[in-house]
Amino acid sequence: MRQLQQNIHAVLRPGEERGCVAECMEIAVVTQGRTIDETVQNLKESVNLHLEEENVSDFGLRDRPTLVISMEIDPAHAQAS
Repeated sequence: MRQLQQNIHAVLRPGEERGCVAECMEIAVVTQGRTIDETVQNLKESVNLHLEEENVSDFGLRDRPTLVISMEIDPAHAQAS
């Protein structure tokens, strides 16, 4: 019997031209927004819609999985003050 994961991992990164893009690693969900907050909200909605009416164990997930978001930041923007 396979072990089911509790977490869905997503990476949030700057968009190619503007805004942000978020992509899930375990399920086929990619979304974007103008701001970080908007992108996170769109990601939550997209994950909920993707998993709606689905048996989450088919995706290797436990019931009511947690969304874990990591951010990619360009080192030029991550300078210490």
